[in-house]
Amino acid sequence: MTESSADAIVNAANNDLLLGGGVAGAIRRKGGPAIQQECDAIGSIPVGFAAITSGGNLKARYVIHAASMQLGGRTTAAALRSSTAHCLRLAAEKNLKSIAFPAVGTGIAGFPMRECAEIMLRVCVEHLKGKASLERIHFVLFDQASLDVFEKVWKEMQEKDALDAGARS
Repeated sequence: MTESSADAIVNAANNDLLLGGGVAGAIRRKGGPAIQQECDAIGSIPVGFAAITSGGNLKARYVIHAASMQLGGRTTAAALRSSTAHCLRLAAEKNLKSIAFPAVGTGIAGFPMRECAEIMLRVCVEHLKGKASLERIHFVLFDQASLDVFEKVWKEMQEKDALDAGARS
């Protein structure tokens, strides 16, 4: 994730915007102290929201922090749906062309990978149906098993959408 050259990368964040372990820790280490300092200046945000900071020393210009849980808590479907949508709105406000997401909430927050893929992919598709500046949405996943889940869900969504479109004709 920290090597992504997307305009913005997404951090799977807690609502206090404390960059601890996992993706957040990697962002803190590679991006430098400026990112945490900007998070500290923002302070806590509601679960289900997102906040944007500079990318510090990263290739990405921005980090968008998707607050899908409280510190030490768990991610819920509603929080994941809302924080993903909020990340996309922030990207649109900055007129960004590309964004890179991890599988938000599937690490320490314990959210199921398949449900994460279903929610995040659907929210991204819905966003792109509207007026969107984004041209590319990347998912940077931890391992082959995660990639397999996202690819399977994506294929199922495309098949379902094709069937739904055929039924409306």
